[in-house]
Formats: sequence, C-alpha cells, structure tokens
Amino acid sequence: MWMADLTGLWPMAGVMFVFGQSNFAGKIIVVLLFVGSILAWTLMVTKLKHLHDARASSERFLAAYRKESHPVLLYRKDRKRLGEGPLRTVYEKACQALGAALDASEGMSFDLFSQGAPLTLSDRHIRSVQNAVDRTVADQALLLENHMGLLATAASTAPFLGLLGTVWGVMESFGSMSSAGAALLSEVAPGISGALLTTVVGLLVALPSSIGYNVLSDQIRRLTVSMDNYAQELVADLERLQLR
Repeated sequence: MWMADLTGLWPMAGVMFVFGQSNFAGKIIVVLLFVGSILAWTLMVTKLKHLHDARASSERFLAAYRKESHPVLLYRKDRKRLGEGPLRTVYEKACQALGAALDASEGMSFDLFSQGAPLTLSDRHIRSVQNAVDRTVADQALLLENHMGLLATAASTAPFLGLLGTVWGVMESFGSMSSAGAALLSEVAPGISGALLTTVVGLLVALPSSIGYNVLSDQIRRLTVSMDNYAQELVADLERLQLR
C-alpha cells in the first residue's frame, strides 16, 4: 500500500515500480530502448551542431567568393577564417582539377593562382572541373547523411521492439494465471502494467527520433541544394572566362 501511495506522489517511483513488475525479457527490452534513446539523442545533438557549423561556414565562404573578381583567387586566401564547410571543399576540388588540367595541356607546371596568370580554358578544362565538382558534391552529400540511417532505424524499430515486450509480457501474465487457476485481475495487473511499459518506452524513443530525423533531413537537403547551386555558379564563372 505504501508503494502505491509513493507512486502517486512521485511518477518516477511509479515507473520504477512498474519496471520491477516486468519479466526478464521486458526488463532487457527497456534497458535496450533506454540505451538506444541515449544514442539517438547524442546523434541528433551532434548532427545538429555539425549541420549548423557547415551551414554557417558555407554562407561565409559564399559571401567571400562573390566578392572576388576572379573565380580562383580565393583558393589561398583566409583558409582558417572560411572554415571547413562543404562549399569550400567543392571549390578546392574544382581548383585542383582545373590546375591539373592546365598542367596536362601546357605540358609543364602552370601557376594557376598567381596574380594576373593568363587563362586559356578549353571545353576539356571545363569538363574536368564539372566532373570534379559533381563527384565532390556527391561525396559531401554522403558525409552529411552519415549516421542518419541509425536514427531512422531507431525511429522505425523502437515501437516494434516495445510492442514485442508488451505482447511477451501479456502472454506470460495470462499463462501464469491459467496455470495457477486464478482469474482475479489483481493477479495479472502488475505483470500487464510491466508489459505495457515497454510500449511506452518504445514510443518515447521513436517519437523524438522521428522528429529529429525529419528536421535533420530537411537541413541536409538544403545544404545539398546549396552545394549543387554553387557548383553550377562556379562552372558558369569559369565558362565566362573561356569566352573572354
């Protein structure tokens, strides 16, 4: 009786009491879900910070790039200040590809980044840059989506894992009632309440994971679109040099 009074005063005590009434399988499932919840929240917070930093760094880089009169002059400027965003990675790979293409066509080392260096760009040079930025955008998109599968797994698996614990616990409760020959609700209520705890915990894991997955996926999509747009802008700027 004192435990019932305590559970009414302190909800956490009620949860611990119900957890104590769960069978062994139910307790294992609750522990697994609890660990999964910690991992899911850690992943969501870490990923959110990473995407925020990537977006801020990309915005700084794009603003600095558009201030330059020449597409390749930013390559060796303010590297620390511009950060390590995905847009800067796309830009660096494009400049490296262009430098390698010019070296191959000139037959000697070509200082692409010297002030006033004459550029004679051909269609082959532009294609080299286009291929490089396409590969880099795809690679950066995969890096942004890293570990998102784990979050999707937590959102889709946790409810079913909780339901498994509930069904298992209810089955054992009714089985014990049948073997004991008792039909009183008080005999099976503690076991059923313990079994239902796994469903509750499963939903508490799945709901934040699902919301977090949708929010993070939207931010990743926006960053990927910004990389695609910048790649097209960079290639267009180099094509305008080709027409001079």
